[in-house]
Amino acid sequence: MVKNILNIETRTDFIERAEIYSIGQDFFLVENLVLSPAMPKYPFKLDVLIVAICLKGTLHGSIDMQKFSVEGATLIVAFPGQILQHESFSDDFSGLFIVMSRQFIRDLRINVREVLSLNLSLRRKPWIPLESRMIQAMVYYYQIMKEVIQMVDNPYRIETAKHLSTAFCYGAAYYFHPLSDKGPKSKQEFLVEQFLNLVEVCHREEREVNFYANKLNITPKHLAKIVREISHKSANEWINGYVILEAQALLKYTNKTIQQISDELNFPSQSFFGKYFKRLTGLSPREYRRG
Repeated sequence: MVKNILNIETRTDFIERAEIYSIGQDFFLVENLVLSPAMPKYPFKLDVLIVAICLKGTLHGSIDMQKFSVEGATLIVAFPGQILQHESFSDDFSGLFIVMSRQFIRDLRINVREVLSLNLSLRRKPWIPLESRMIQAMVYYYQIMKEVIQMVDNPYRIETAKHLSTAFCYGAAYYFHPLSDKGPKSKQEFLVEQFLNLVEVCHREEREVNFYANKLNITPKHLAKIVREISHKSANEWINGYVILEAQALLKYTNKTIQQISDELNFPSQSFFGKYFKRLTGLSPREYRRG
């Protein structure tokens, strides 16, 4: 079951132990997860929504280039299509994980990105510390979902799980993005959100700021200015970051040749791809794959 969590040919032999409760291949609860210290620290692309309720210990990594270092009670959310990179965790780390497939999310009939107000918020900071009442609520939701999953003779099990998941999403939305603390998104925030959505979808084919500016019906100069002001990173940094993370994941977790990866990422030649990759990472694609 765990093998289906990632969409790139990834290895699961680094999971030493875990208790997994699931409904088919669309909804998983994972607890008592123990990862091998030898778990690779290379980026990989998610094909699921992962909600991590960290209970104790420390965890370090990054989601779409946003580094996180959490300790104790923390909620972390990673969306399908995002690239996750694990760095380290403490020996006493423990947490509860909720994993939903794209199909399960669609069946909820809500736009999870919109409901959680995370398209921009989570790109800035994909985690929040949990106060006592918040952690109690998260664990309570988790335990109810676990009980529902274990009721295998219940003909309404999957529908119950969907409704509980919807409630969980709305609850998490409040914690991440309290309506009382923040009004509607500004035009600039909405523009950056649109830009990041486009980059996520189009970065394999398009690496020029002009392309995204044309799609958004604004000038490249204006787009660059707004993206820098709102996200504190340049538009090119976002585009290049997505391309490099995608390339790193393909190099480490697939058997595709460097030429095939170059073609897949729409580079004019393998040589051009190699120079681009080395300029941004300091290593050639071949050196990175061997490392």
